[in-house]
Amino acid sequence: MKEGLPRLMLLTDRSQLRLGRGLAGTVEECVAAGLRRVVVREHDLERAAWTALVDRLLALPDLEVLTSRRAHPRAHGLHLAAHQRPTSQRHGRSCHDAGALDRAAREGARWATLSPYAASASKPGHGPPVDRALLAGAPLPTYALGGVTPASARSALDAGAHGVAVMGAVMRAADPAAETARLLEALGSEVAL
Repeated sequence: MKEGLPRLMLLTDRSQLRLGRGLAGTVEECVAAGLRRVVVREHDLERAAWTALVDRLLALPDLEVLTSRRAHPRAHGLHLAAHQRPTSQRHGRSCHDAGALDRAAREGARWATLSPYAASASKPGHGPPVDRALLAGAPLPTYALGGVTPASARSALDAGAHGVAVMGAVMRAADPAAETARLLEALGSEVAL
Protein backbone atom coordinates (compact mmCIF):
# COMPACT_ATOMS: atom_id res chain seq x y z
CA MET A 1 0.00 0.00 0.00
CA LYS A 2 1.32 3.48 -0.87
CA GLU A 3 2.17 5.92 1.90
CA GLY A 4 -0.01 8.97 2.43
CA LEU A 5 -3.74 9.44 2.14
CA PRO A 6 -5.28 8.79 -1.26
CA ARG A 7 -7.06 11.72 -2.91
CA LEU A 8 -10.09 9.61 -3.79
CA MET A 9 -12.17 7.71 -1.25
CA LEU A 10 -15.14 5.61 -2.41
CA LEU A 11 -18.09 5.01 -0.08
CA THR A 12 -20.16 1.96 -0.95
CA ASP A 13 -23.92 1.72 -1.34
CA ARG A 14 -25.05 -1.41 -3.16
CA SER A 15 -28.63 -0.11 -3.36
CA GLN A 16 -27.48 2.44 -5.94
CA LEU A 17 -25.80 -0.07 -8.26
CA ARG A 18 -27.38 -0.76 -11.61
CA LEU A 19 -29.38 -3.95 -11.87
CA GLY A 20 -27.15 -7.01 -12.14
CA ARG A 21 -24.08 -5.37 -10.62
CA GLY A 22 -22.51 -6.86 -7.50
CA LEU A 23 -20.79 -4.64 -4.96
CA ALA A 24 -17.57 -6.62 -4.51
CA GLY A 25 -17.12 -6.95 -8.27
CA THR A 26 -17.77 -3.24 -8.75
CA VAL A 27 -15.13 -2.34 -6.16
CA GLU A 28 -12.70 -4.76 -7.83
CA GLU A 29 -13.24 -2.98 -11.16
CA CYS A 30 -12.65 0.39 -9.48
CA VAL A 31 -9.42 -0.90 -7.92
CA ALA A 32 -8.26 -2.01 -11.38
CA ALA A 33 -8.94 1.59 -12.50
CA GLY A 34 -6.75 2.99 -9.70
CA LEU A 35 -8.93 3.22 -6.58
CA ARG A 36 -6.87 2.81 -3.39
CA ARG A 37 -9.35 3.58 -0.55
CA VAL A 38 -12.89 2.37 0.11
CA VAL A 39 -15.30 2.81 3.01
CA VAL A 40 -17.66 -0.15 3.34
CA ARG A 41 -21.03 1.24 4.48
CA GLU A 42 -23.80 -1.33 3.90
CA HIS A 43 -25.25 -0.60 7.35
CA ASP A 44 -28.29 -2.78 6.70
CA LEU A 45 -26.35 -5.98 5.98
CA GLU A 46 -26.54 -8.74 8.55
CA ARG A 47 -23.23 -9.08 10.42
CA ALA A 48 -22.04 -12.32 8.76
CA ALA A 49 -22.72 -11.04 5.22
CA TRP A 50 -21.09 -7.68 6.04
CA THR A 51 -18.02 -9.43 7.49
CA ALA A 52 -17.73 -11.64 4.40
CA LEU A 53 -17.90 -8.56 2.16
CA VAL A 54 -15.21 -6.74 4.14
CA ASP A 55 -13.02 -9.88 4.13
CA ARG A 56 -13.37 -10.20 0.35
CA LEU A 57 -12.36 -6.56 -0.17
CA LEU A 58 -9.43 -6.92 2.25
CA ALA A 59 -8.05 -9.59 -0.09
CA LEU A 60 -7.69 -7.05 -2.92
CA PRO A 61 -4.09 -5.87 -3.31
CA ASP A 62 -3.25 -2.19 -2.74
CA LEU A 63 -6.70 -1.34 -1.36
CA GLU A 64 -7.15 0.36 2.00
CA VAL A 65 -10.44 -0.94 3.39
CA LEU A 66 -12.21 1.18 5.99
CA THR A 67 -15.54 0.38 7.57
CA SER A 68 -18.36 2.73 8.44
CA ARG A 69 -19.87 2.86 11.95
CA ARG A 70 -18.98 -0.70 12.92
CA ALA A 71 -15.50 -2.07 13.38
CA HIS A 72 -13.96 -5.04 11.63
CA PRO A 73 -10.83 -6.47 13.30
CA ARG A 74 -8.73 -6.49 10.11
CA ALA A 75 -10.00 -3.28 8.49
CA HIS A 76 -7.48 -0.49 8.05
CA GLY A 77 -9.68 1.95 9.94
CA LEU A 78 -13.16 3.04 10.95
CA HIS A 79 -15.19 5.96 9.61
CA LEU A 80 -17.37 7.26 12.43
CA ALA A 81 -20.73 8.96 12.06
CA ALA A 82 -20.92 12.51 13.41
CA HIS A 83 -22.56 11.30 16.66
CA GLN A 84 -20.29 8.32 17.42
CA ARG A 85 -17.66 8.32 20.15
CA PRO A 86 -14.05 7.93 19.05
CA THR A 87 -12.39 4.55 19.37
CA SER A 88 -8.84 3.41 19.81
CA GLN A 89 -8.87 2.13 16.23
CA ARG A 90 -7.46 4.36 13.48
CA HIS A 91 -10.48 6.44 12.58
CA GLY A 92 -11.97 9.29 10.62
CA ARG A 93 -15.17 11.20 11.21
CA SER A 94 -18.13 12.50 9.27
CA CYS A 95 -18.39 16.27 9.81
CA HIS A 96 -20.82 18.97 8.73
CA ASP A 97 -19.39 22.19 10.20
CA ALA A 98 -16.25 23.83 11.62
CA GLY A 99 -17.01 22.76 15.19
CA ALA A 100 -17.23 19.12 14.17
CA LEU A 101 -13.93 19.36 12.28
CA ASP A 102 -12.24 20.85 15.36
CA ARG A 103 -13.70 18.11 17.60
CA ALA A 104 -12.56 15.41 15.20
CA ALA A 105 -9.01 16.76 15.27
CA ARG A 106 -8.99 17.01 19.08
CA GLU A 107 -10.30 13.45 19.37
CA GLY A 108 -7.46 12.11 17.24
CA ALA A 109 -9.26 11.50 13.95
CA ARG A 110 -6.80 11.04 11.10
CA TRP A 111 -9.18 12.33 8.42
CA ALA A 112 -12.66 13.73 8.09
CA THR A 113 -15.35 14.03 5.48
CA LEU A 114 -17.12 17.38 5.19
CA SER A 115 -20.58 17.27 3.71
CA PRO A 116 -22.54 18.15 1.81
CA TYR A 117 -20.05 19.71 -0.58
CA ALA A 118 -22.79 20.17 -3.20
CA ALA A 119 -26.33 19.00 -3.84
CA SER A 120 -26.35 15.22 -3.82
CA ALA A 121 -28.59 12.82 -5.72
CA SER A 122 -27.82 10.19 -3.06
CA LYS A 123 -29.31 12.36 -0.31
CA PRO A 124 -31.79 14.76 -1.88
CA GLY A 125 -32.60 17.71 0.36
CA HIS A 126 -29.54 17.16 2.55
CA GLY A 127 -27.93 20.51 2.94
CA PRO A 128 -27.45 23.34 2.28
CA PRO A 129 -23.91 22.84 0.97
CA VAL A 130 -21.16 23.63 3.46
CA ASP A 131 -19.07 26.77 3.29
CA ARG A 132 -16.19 25.69 1.05
CA ALA A 133 -13.83 27.95 3.01
CA LEU A 134 -13.99 25.33 5.78
CA LEU A 135 -11.92 23.01 3.60
CA ALA A 136 -8.96 25.39 3.51
CA GLY A 137 -9.02 25.91 7.26
CA ALA A 138 -9.63 22.30 8.29
CA PRO A 139 -7.36 21.13 11.13
CA LEU A 140 -6.94 17.63 9.62
CA PRO A 141 -7.00 16.10 6.12
CA THR A 142 -10.56 16.54 4.90
CA TYR A 143 -12.47 14.97 2.04
CA ALA A 144 -15.26 16.90 0.30
CA LEU A 145 -18.30 14.62 0.25
CA GLY A 146 -21.67 14.99 -1.44
CA GLY A 147 -22.44 15.80 -5.03
CA VAL A 148 -18.83 15.35 -6.17
CA THR A 149 -18.36 14.45 -9.84
CA PRO A 150 -15.34 14.38 -12.14
CA ALA A 151 -16.32 17.91 -13.21
CA SER A 152 -16.27 19.26 -9.64
CA ALA A 153 -13.51 17.17 -8.03
CA ARG A 154 -10.67 19.54 -8.90
CA SER A 155 -12.57 22.53 -7.49
CA ALA A 156 -12.73 20.73 -4.12
CA LEU A 157 -8.94 20.41 -4.10
CA ASP A 158 -8.60 24.04 -5.15
CA ALA A 159 -10.85 25.00 -2.21
CA GLY A 160 -8.47 23.23 0.18
CA ALA A 161 -9.80 19.67 0.45
CA HIS A 162 -7.25 16.91 0.82
CA GLY A 163 -9.38 14.88 -1.56
CA VAL A 164 -12.91 13.84 -2.43
CA ALA A 165 -15.18 11.14 -1.09
CA VAL A 166 -17.66 9.82 -3.63
CA MET A 167 -20.58 7.44 -3.44
CA GLY A 168 -23.36 8.03 -5.95
CA ALA A 169 -21.28 9.20 -8.90
CA VAL A 170 -19.52 5.83 -8.95
CA MET A 171 -22.23 3.56 -7.54
CA ARG A 172 -24.86 4.76 -10.06
CA ALA A 173 -22.50 4.93 -13.04
CA ALA A 174 -23.04 2.67 -16.05
CA ASP A 175 -19.28 2.01 -15.89
CA PRO A 176 -18.02 2.55 -12.30
CA ALA A 177 -14.40 1.85 -13.26
CA ALA A 178 -14.46 4.48 -16.00
CA GLU A 179 -16.04 6.98 -13.58
CA THR A 180 -13.30 6.19 -11.06
CA ALA A 181 -10.67 6.78 -13.73
CA ARG A 182 -12.27 10.13 -14.63
CA LEU A 183 -12.26 11.18 -10.96
CA LEU A 184 -8.61 10.21 -10.56
CA GLU A 185 -7.69 12.11 -13.72
CA ALA A 186 -9.51 15.21 -12.42
CA LEU A 187 -7.67 14.97 -9.09
CA GLY A 188 -4.32 14.78 -10.84
CA SER A 189 -2.52 12.63 -8.28
CA GLU A 190 -3.89 9.64 -6.40
CA VAL A 191 -1.79 10.05 -3.26
CA ALA A 192 -0.81 13.16 -1.33
CA LEU A 193 2.12 12.73 1.01
